Amino acid sequence: MTDKYFNPTSIAVTAETGDDRIRLVAVSLARELSLPFLDGEPTATTGRPELLLVQTAERLELRETRRGSPRPIYVDFVGGPLGFRRLSGRSRRQPIAQAIGLRGGSITVVDATAGLARDSFLLACLGCTVTAIERSPVLAALVRDGIIRAEHHSPQLDAVLARFSLVLGDARNVLRNMTGSDAPDTVYLDPMYPPGKKTALVKKEMRVCRRLVGDDPDAGELFEAACRVAKKRVVVKRQLHSPPLGPKPTTTHRGTRVRYDVYVM
Repeated sequence: MTDKYFNPTSIAVTAETGDDRIRLVAVSLARELSLPFLDGEPTATTGRPELLLVQTAERLELRETRRGSPRPIYVDFVGGPLGFRRLSGRSRRQPIAQAIGLRGGSITVVDATAGLARDSFLLACLGCTVTAIERSPVLAALVRDGIIRAEHHSPQLDAVLARFSLVLGDARNVLRNMTGSDAPDTVYLDPMYPPGKKTALVKKEMRVCRRLVGDDPDAGELFEAACRVAKKRVVVKRQLHSPPLGPKPTTTHRGTRVRYDVYVM
């Protein structure tokens, strides 16, 4: 399930516990992703991968194996700093909501560079119907695990998840098939930033994501595809001082660390 943009970083799948059910889930995931399954500790024969997808009794985690590595990466749509409990109280007056076009009511949005789907889920919490597209099978597996664990947590969260769907694939190809009534109101793009000054959490996730998918060299092509499909607008998330991804935007909404360039169709 890989494509030409899948970074061949050394990665394997393993199970944290000796529970046979957990092990079978991990083996199935390794087969699905065409990744090696590491049964037990690495040996001189198997080697030590740079990254491990670890199936625990609670969730799926992505871990770096180097000594002193930070905490595992996983997707939590219930708790945590960006879980439903916090996002459900967010205002439609924040910059991303204004950029997306929520003033006119609920809309359909394609997040064409979903990553760990944090912005996708935020937009679903704000009332958008969101299709999150991610081309990394590893990142998509983490998001899918987060969705499964969040299901049936509460009627309110179930309502959010009903507006949120995940698609694995190259967004350029997926967008080409979104024509007519299937075309979204807004296409949202968050291309991989070059390394910069960020919080430790974002640095960790950005570093690992970059090792998996690279620096989005096709961002320009994706922007053009988004402009052909979006009914109302394309929104590009950028660092405050980065140049626009496309021509001069129609308008810009600035946050404290990023800005949202809006291209009205």
